[in-house]
Amino acid sequence: MTEVRRVAWPAYEGAEWDEKHFLQGIAGTLELFHRSTLAFQKVVGEATGYPVAVFQRIDQAGYKLPIDDRILADTDTLMVFGLDHLLSEQEADQEEISAVRKWLEREGTCLLLGPHHDVGFTEDLKQRQQEYLHHGDALVPRQQRFGQYTRSMMKGLGVPVMNQFGLRPALVKGTRQIAPLTVNRDLDELGLLNGVTTFNFHPHLPHYAMTGADAKSVHVLTRQPIDLERPHPFVEAGNTEFNSCIWMPPNTQRAGHILLADSTIFTTLFGGVESLETFWKNLAMLPLASAVRAKQPQAVA
Repeated sequence: MTEVRRVAWPAYEGAEWDEKHFLQGIAGTLELFHRSTLAFQKVVGEATGYPVAVFQRIDQAGYKLPIDDRILADTDTLMVFGLDHLLSEQEADQEEISAVRKWLEREGTCLLLGPHHDVGFTEDLKQRQQEYLHHGDALVPRQQRFGQYTRSMMKGLGVPVMNQFGLRPALVKGTRQIAPLTVNRDLDELGLLNGVTTFNFHPHLPHYAMTGADAKSVHVLTRQPIDLERPHPFVEAGNTEFNSCIWMPPNTQRAGHILLADSTIFTTLFGGVESLETFWKNLAMLPLASAVRAKQPQAVA
């Protein structure tokens, strides 16, 4: 919290953030993320009539909670956010991957994976400096790599996507408003982007690069324009946008949907807009497993 307080001054100078009232170490910064998802939980809870359950795979005390039937049995939509540093060497257990794969065989399920950024993955120190100046966030060092757990889950489930870089979105000129998304509405068969024009601003967002050649299995639903005034290797390679939301429709082996979207889209820590809440509601109101089961004939005595 000392670093957060220094960089974000004077945002955390109130008594409610001092050592008597708030955790001051790394656990405190994690708590900021937990608090920032409360608005999402409220919106989705009101839309569906069900409270949103939140789990930590490893909590502050070090206790592990793997993904298994205790979580999946009554779950329609599972969101797995990858805010684990690669240095923590977290990997999805084979039992977890098998449990999720079996769960996805159930009609109406939806798995959302959110591996965060991968800043400074190169050994080239000049490129690390360029990436650092591009995102401009003093809280993020020249190398900060996230998402080993979600990467291992993606590999285990055959998701041909990799989180790359930490890219700064463009703003509408002369404002602090994030530039509108490029939406492939013809591919949005689920209506996830109905009424959605923007996500929220975060200075270092991942590009979800497709690593497979099968375009039919992976649909890029949205691309985010990049701040082109700040040099970056991805921009120098000729890119002006990055993939920000991906959908993998059901196939012959999987009845459920798989989505990829960054965890910051579901927080208010970096600001929020009406468009963002519309996306949350669209996701929550997908025709999920609970609705499918409700349509099944009931035994009558």
